[in-house]
Amino acid sequence: MILIKEFEFDAAHNLIHYHGKCERLHGHTYKLVVKLEGEPDHEGMVFDFVELKKIVKERIIDKFDHAYLNDIIEQPTAENIAVYVWNALYDVLKRDNCRLYEVEVWETKTSGIVYRG
Repeated sequence: MILIKEFEFDAAHNLIHYHGKCERLHGHTYKLVVKLEGEPDHEGMVFDFVELKKIVKERIIDKFDHAYLNDIIEQPTAENIAVYVWNALYDVLKRDNCRLYEVEVWETKTSGIVYRG
């Protein structure tokens, strides 16, 4: 089974190693999708949605929401944000019955990245 939880945050960034309009300061309403792969445990759940929300909020959303992402990630492309999120969540979400499967980071409704470690 694949468990899916979506999050949203607003943040600004500029791409310092890029030549084009995105090298200038700008912002996005990002969509973050966290997916876990596993089997239901003795409670019948792959992972508790409430616990997942709390973990992602503490480790990612509280840091990224209304932040200047360049203060956190040197070159905050969607790709690098996805790697950061993966690294911040992988160990803490690992259980006997499940593990982090995939992270999606969407900068716009039509542009995003999928990362699987």
